[in-house]
Amino acid sequence: MAAPAARIFELIADPAQQPRWDGNENLAEATAGQRVHAVGAMFTMALTLGVVRENHVVEFEEGRRIAWFPAEPGQSPPGHLWRWELEPLDEAHTRVTHTYDWSQLTDPKRLPRARWTTADRLADSLARLAALAEGLLTPPASTRRGEGPQRLDLSGIQ
Repeated sequence: MAAPAARIFELIADPAQQPRWDGNENLAEATAGQRVHAVGAMFTMALTLGVVRENHVVEFEEGRRIAWFPAEPGQSPPGHLWRWELEPLDEAHTRVTHTYDWSQLTDPKRLPRARWTTADRLADSLARLAALAEGLLTPPASTRRGEGPQRLDLSGIQ
Protein backbone atom coordinates (compact mmCIF):
# COMPACT_ATOMS: atom_id res chain seq x y z
CA MET A 1 0.00 0.00 0.00
CA ALA A 2 1.17 3.50 -0.72
CA ALA A 3 0.81 4.65 2.89
CA PRO A 4 2.89 4.57 6.07
CA ALA A 5 2.44 1.54 8.32
CA ALA A 6 1.34 3.74 11.24
CA ARG A 7 -1.59 5.17 9.28
CA ILE A 8 -2.72 1.75 8.08
CA PHE A 9 -2.35 0.21 11.53
CA GLU A 10 -4.49 2.93 13.10
CA LEU A 11 -7.36 2.04 10.76
CA ILE A 12 -7.08 -1.61 11.85
CA ALA A 13 -6.40 -1.19 15.59
CA ASP A 14 -9.34 1.21 16.06
CA PRO A 15 -12.46 -0.98 15.87
CA ALA A 16 -14.66 2.06 15.12
CA GLN A 17 -12.81 2.34 11.78
CA GLN A 18 -13.16 -1.32 10.77
CA PRO A 19 -16.66 -1.15 9.22
CA ARG A 20 -15.32 1.49 6.80
CA TRP A 21 -13.03 -1.02 5.09
CA ASP A 22 -14.70 -4.38 5.82
CA GLY A 23 -14.93 -6.31 2.56
CA ASN A 24 -16.61 -9.27 4.22
CA GLU A 25 -19.98 -7.51 4.52
CA ASN A 26 -20.11 -8.36 8.20
CA LEU A 27 -19.20 -5.39 10.42
CA ALA A 28 -21.85 -2.81 11.31
CA GLU A 29 -20.33 -0.62 14.05
CA ALA A 30 -18.11 -0.47 17.09
CA THR A 31 -18.26 1.98 19.95
CA ALA A 32 -15.56 4.66 19.80
CA GLY A 33 -12.75 4.51 22.35
CA GLN A 34 -11.85 0.83 21.99
CA ARG A 35 -8.49 1.34 20.23
CA VAL A 36 -6.37 -1.78 20.83
CA HIS A 37 -3.00 -1.33 22.57
CA ALA A 38 -1.97 -4.80 23.80
CA VAL A 39 -2.47 -8.55 23.83
CA GLY A 40 -5.31 -9.37 26.20
CA ALA A 41 -7.46 -6.44 25.10
CA MET A 42 -11.04 -7.10 24.11
CA PHE A 43 -13.25 -5.00 21.86
CA THR A 44 -16.87 -5.42 20.85
CA MET A 45 -18.31 -5.15 17.36
CA ALA A 46 -21.93 -5.11 16.23
CA LEU A 47 -22.42 -7.23 13.13
CA THR A 48 -24.72 -6.57 10.20
CA LEU A 49 -26.81 -9.56 11.34
CA GLY A 50 -27.71 -7.65 14.50
CA VAL A 51 -25.54 -9.61 16.93
CA VAL A 52 -22.51 -8.47 18.93
CA ARG A 53 -19.11 -10.16 19.03
CA GLU A 54 -16.36 -9.85 21.60
CA ASN A 55 -12.95 -9.86 19.92
CA HIS A 56 -10.07 -11.17 22.04
CA VAL A 57 -6.68 -9.80 21.00
CA VAL A 58 -4.05 -12.55 21.02
CA GLU A 59 -1.23 -10.95 19.00
CA PHE A 60 -0.12 -7.33 19.09
CA GLU A 61 2.93 -5.37 18.04
CA GLU A 62 2.20 -1.66 17.62
CA GLY A 63 2.34 -0.67 13.98
CA ARG A 64 3.24 -4.18 12.81
CA ARG A 65 0.83 -6.96 13.83
CA ILE A 66 -2.58 -7.50 15.39
CA ALA A 67 -4.78 -10.60 15.61
CA TRP A 68 -7.98 -11.50 17.42
CA PHE A 69 -10.40 -14.34 18.02
CA PRO A 70 -14.09 -13.33 17.83
CA ALA A 71 -16.58 -14.91 20.22
CA GLU A 72 -20.16 -14.57 21.34
CA PRO A 73 -20.38 -12.38 24.48
CA GLY A 74 -19.26 -14.29 27.55
CA GLN A 75 -18.26 -17.38 25.54
CA SER A 76 -14.89 -18.87 24.64
CA PRO A 77 -13.73 -18.14 21.08
CA PRO A 78 -14.69 -21.01 18.75
CA GLY A 79 -11.34 -20.97 16.95
CA HIS A 80 -11.27 -18.60 13.98
CA LEU A 81 -8.59 -15.91 13.88
CA TRP A 82 -8.31 -12.58 12.05
CA ARG A 83 -4.72 -11.40 11.59
CA TRP A 84 -3.11 -8.32 10.05
CA GLU A 85 0.65 -8.04 9.50
CA LEU A 86 2.32 -4.85 8.28
CA GLU A 87 5.83 -4.64 6.88
CA PRO A 88 7.08 -1.11 6.21
CA LEU A 89 8.92 -1.05 2.88
CA ASP A 90 9.94 2.59 3.26
CA GLU A 91 8.42 5.68 4.92
CA ALA A 92 5.49 5.79 2.49
CA HIS A 93 4.86 2.16 1.47
CA THR A 94 3.77 -0.89 3.44
CA ARG A 95 3.24 -4.55 2.62
CA VAL A 96 0.01 -5.67 4.30
CA THR A 97 -0.93 -9.31 4.83
CA HIS A 98 -4.47 -10.15 5.91
CA THR A 99 -5.23 -13.68 7.12
CA TYR A 100 -8.45 -15.38 8.14
CA ASP A 101 -7.48 -18.69 9.76
CA TRP A 102 -10.36 -21.00 10.59
CA SER A 103 -8.27 -24.19 10.79
CA GLN A 104 -9.02 -24.47 14.54
CA LEU A 105 -12.76 -23.78 14.23
CA THR A 106 -14.63 -26.35 16.30
CA ASP A 107 -18.24 -25.16 15.99
CA PRO A 108 -19.83 -26.89 12.97
CA LYS A 109 -22.58 -24.26 12.71
CA ARG A 110 -19.89 -21.65 11.93
CA LEU A 111 -18.27 -23.60 9.08
CA PRO A 112 -20.58 -22.32 6.30
CA ARG A 113 -19.83 -18.71 7.26
CA ALA A 114 -16.10 -19.47 7.51
CA ARG A 115 -16.13 -20.97 4.00
CA TRP A 116 -18.01 -17.88 2.80
CA THR A 117 -15.02 -15.74 3.80
CA THR A 118 -13.08 -16.16 0.56
CA ALA A 119 -9.80 -14.75 -0.70
CA ASP A 120 -11.86 -12.29 -2.78
CA ARG A 121 -13.51 -10.91 0.34
CA LEU A 122 -10.14 -10.54 2.06
CA ALA A 123 -8.81 -8.78 -1.05
CA ASP A 124 -11.84 -6.47 -0.97
CA SER A 125 -10.95 -5.50 2.62
CA LEU A 126 -7.36 -4.84 1.55
CA ALA A 127 -8.51 -2.64 -1.36
CA ARG A 128 -10.83 -0.61 0.85
CA LEU A 129 -8.19 -0.27 3.56
CA ALA A 130 -5.68 0.91 0.95
CA ALA A 131 -8.13 3.50 -0.38
CA LEU A 132 -8.66 4.89 3.10
CA ALA A 133 -5.00 4.82 4.11
CA GLU A 134 -3.86 6.36 0.83
CA GLY A 135 -6.24 9.27 1.32
CA LEU A 136 -8.59 8.64 -1.58
CA LEU A 137 -11.89 10.47 -1.19
CA THR A 138 -13.93 7.54 -2.44
CA PRO A 139 -12.88 4.10 -1.28
CA PRO A 140 -13.82 1.43 -3.82
CA ALA A 141 -17.45 0.46 -3.42
CA SER A 142 -18.13 -3.22 -3.04
CA THR A 143 -20.03 -4.79 -5.88
CA ARG A 144 -22.04 -6.61 -3.19
CA ARG A 145 -22.90 -3.69 -0.92
CA GLY A 146 -24.06 -1.17 -3.49
CA GLU A 147 -22.98 1.76 -1.32
CA GLY A 148 -22.10 5.10 -2.82
CA PRO A 149 -18.87 7.01 -2.27
CA GLN A 150 -17.98 8.15 1.22
CA ARG A 151 -16.00 11.26 2.10
CA LEU A 152 -12.84 10.58 4.00
CA ASP A 153 -11.14 12.66 6.68
CA LEU A 154 -7.69 11.40 7.64
CA SER A 155 -6.68 14.56 9.48
CA GLY A 156 -6.53 12.75 12.82
CA ILE A 157 -4.36 9.89 11.54
CA GLN A 158 -0.60 10.35 11.24
